[in-house]
Amino acid sequence: MPPPQPARRPSAEAYVGAHRRSKGGAKGYDAGKKITGRKRHILTDTDGRLLCVCVHGADIQDRDGGKLPLKASRRRYPFVARVFADGGYAARLVTWAADKAHITLEIIRRGTRAKGFEVLPRRWVVERSFAWIFKNRRLVRDYEQITAVAETLITIAASATLLRRWQ
Repeated sequence: MPPPQPARRPSAEAYVGAHRRSKGGAKGYDAGKKITGRKRHILTDTDGRLLCVCVHGADIQDRDGGKLPLKASRRRYPFVARVFADGGYAARLVTWAADKAHITLEIIRRGTRAKGFEVLPRRWVVERSFAWIFKNRRLVRDYEQITAVAETLITIAASATLLRRWQ
C-alpha cells in the first residue's frame, strides 16, 4: 500500500486571478479625477445609514460603477424606489436604472454659476456618511489588497458609527 500523499494546496493564481500584479485587487487610474487606486460607491438611506457598498478600480467610470450598488440594493432593499446621485452618474445610468433596476435616479447638479464649495440638496447626506466612515484611520488610505476586504471594512466602520450614534 503506497503512503498517503499530502494534500496539495491550490496555487496562488486561484485566489488572485487576473489581477496578479496588483496583489489581488483591482486598481486603476482615473484621468478625470487624477487618482490612482480604487473608487468607493455607497448607497445610504436618507439618514446616512449604509445600505450598500461597492469598491472597484479607479479606471471604471462612475456611471458604470454606479450600476454595482444599484444592482445589489435591489436584492436586499426592493422597496427603494428613488435614488439621488451627483452629476458623475448622469447620462446612460439614469435610463439603465429605470429600465433594469426599476429605480428612479435623480441627478443633483451644481449651479452653473457656482464657484468653490456648494452644499447640494440630498448630496450632503452621502458626503457626511463618507466622513463618518473615514474617521476610521485604516480607511483613509487604500491599504487593502482585495476589494472584498475593503468593502467589509467599510461595512464594519459604518456599523460602528451606527452603534456610536445609537448609544
